Amino acid sequence: MTTDHLPETTAPVAPRGRPRDAGRDRALMDATLAELRVNGYSGLTTAAVARRAGVSTATLYRRWRSKQDLVVGAAQDWAENLGPDHDTGTLPGDLGALLHDKAAALQGPSGLLLRAILGEAAHNRALADVLHDAFILPLQDRVLALLERGALREEIPPVEDPLVVAEMVIGPMVSHTFLLPDDGHGDDIADRLLPYLLRALGHHP
Repeated sequence: MTTDHLPETTAPVAPRGRPRDAGRDRALMDATLAELRVNGYSGLTTAAVARRAGVSTATLYRRWRSKQDLVVGAAQDWAENLGPDHDTGTLPGDLGALLHDKAAALQGPSGLLLRAILGEAAHNRALADVLHDAFILPLQDRVLALLERGALREEIPPVEDPLVVAEMVIGPMVSHTFLLPDDGHGDDIADRLLPYLLRALGHHP
């Protein structure tokens, strides 16, 4: 019978002074993402991840003590990288760049991981916390920055609740990517959403 949690009393401890093997860490993170994509969180086992990575379960447990810890580590490792916040000189340029970066991230490894663990995060605080820190906060920070620039340029009035704007970016793009059937327009969702967001913000050149 496969276990996904190593008992506290038998958890192997890496000998003091032994350096971690970055190559094994990378293989385990890649294997975790692959198993999540195939089996989801509920079907993932640490034994399957170790087997796919070509390492022993003891090697895995030296790094992560449970399935939850392993997946949290993967979420942190595959945290959404939206890229740097470039000032394009206009709000449409700034917001359009963000939307395109978000669309690209949802189509990549971080999007695959988000799809696999989103349901579990609804009742798993550790996963919910890492999703918030790794996926939500970076987008919120970038939205706050571009809205401040837009207001300073007097392209839009000051936004009273900028976090709602971040939700207006996250919600439609996640639902379009994860919930709707492919309508052949997946690549241009950023361009399609941009004018509606600008209108909601009261944008004027």
